[in-house]
Amino acid sequence: MATGFTGPAPYAQERAIKYIRYSDQANSTGYGAIAADGTVRRLVGDLFGAHTVSNEIIHPAALLAPVVPSMIWCIGLNYRRHAAESKLPEPQRPVVFAKGPNTVCAPGAPIIIPRTLASTQVDYECELAVVIGKAAKNVSRANALDHVLGYTCANDVSARDWQIQWGGGQWCRGKTFDTFCPLGPCLVGRDEIPDPQALRIATVLNGETVQDWNTNDMIFSVAEIIEFLSGSTTLLPGTVILTGTPHGVGMARKPPLWLKAGDQVTISISGIGDLTNPVIDET
Repeated sequence: MATGFTGPAPYAQERAIKYIRYSDQANSTGYGAIAADGTVRRLVGDLFGAHTVSNEIIHPAALLAPVVPSMIWCIGLNYRRHAAESKLPEPQRPVVFAKGPNTVCAPGAPIIIPRTLASTQVDYECELAVVIGKAAKNVSRANALDHVLGYTCANDVSARDWQIQWGGGQWCRGKTFDTFCPLGPCLVGRDEIPDPQALRIATVLNGETVQDWNTNDMIFSVAEIIEFLSGSTTLLPGTVILTGTPHGVGMARKPPLWLKAGDQVTISISGIGDLTNPVIDET
C-alpha cells in the first residue's frame, strides 16, 4: 500500500529525455526534444521509428498534446484506495472503456464544461498515460513494457451525471465530451522511467492538492494492463492507455467538488512534469 505524500514537491527529473509536440509561428507542427540546457531541439524522423535529435534550436509558439492518438483505451477503478472511496469491490479484470480523439486537449488549452448536452458534475482524474511505440498483440506482461514508447500526464475528465445516471449503463458518454482528455506536457521516453509503478501522481485544483498518491497502488500494473488489452487485439503505435486514478476525486468528497468555469487544474507526475488546463463553459 502506498504511503502517500503531503504538500507539493518538484516533479521534473533533470536527466529525463522529454519530447514535445508543438506548433510554430507559421502554424506548422513538429516534434522536439528538451535538451539539458532547457532549449528545444528539432526532432528529425519518425517519433515511432528511426529519429534523431538535431542541433537546431526551435522556439515553439504553443505546446500540443505530445501524441495524436490512434486509439485511447482507459482503465477504470484501478487504484485500491479509489475503489474503496467509490464503495466498489476491486475488479477481477481491468475495467475498460474508450475515449475518442475529439477529447484530446493540449497543455494550457481549456477544458470545456458541456452546456448543450449539459453536465453539472464534471470531475478531474489524474492519470498516468502510456503511449505504445510498436504494435502489440498477445504480449506477455514480462515483455509488455518493451512495446512502450513513453509516458505522459493525463486528466480523465468525467461528467459523472452522464457517466452514472444517464449513460445507459456504460461510461463512454460521460467520458467523451470535447476536451475531456488533456495530455502532456511532454512525452518521457520509456528508459527514463524504468518502473512506472513507483511514481508520485497528484492533482492540484486552484492551488489546493486534491489527489496525492503513488502508482504503486494500482490494482493492475502497466504491464498487466498491456497484456490484457493486447489479448487477441492489436495495440497500434500511438495508442494511448490511461491507467486509472487514485482516490480524492471530486465525486467522493463531501460535499462533492465539481469543476467550474474559472478553475485551473494541474496534473503532476514525478519524472514527467505538470499538465495545467483552465476550465471554461461551452458557449
